[in-house]
Amino acid sequence: MADCESHGGCTDERIRLIYEYLDGVLPADDLDEIHGHLLECRECAREYDLECVIRSVVRRSCAETAPADLRVSILARLHGQRQDPPAA
Repeated sequence: MADCESHGGCTDERIRLIYEYLDGVLPADDLDEIHGHLLECRECAREYDLECVIRSVVRRSCAETAPADLRVSILARLHGQRQDPPAA
């Protein structure tokens, strides 16, 4: 397989397949090809690694909850804004 850097970068199609690989929805016929490509192409491997980090941070962030007093404060402000008439 050719290194994408020597060919001006990966195509949008290749990048789409990498995201499908990460999502676990890549057709079985393409699994070996994309896996092999990621082993050989530094550009795509960096994209893959970055997306893995982003997904990990998002997953971890979604599991965290805000303190109860912060939630109450935000809801009170939102409720107050709804009741105030618009300034002219």
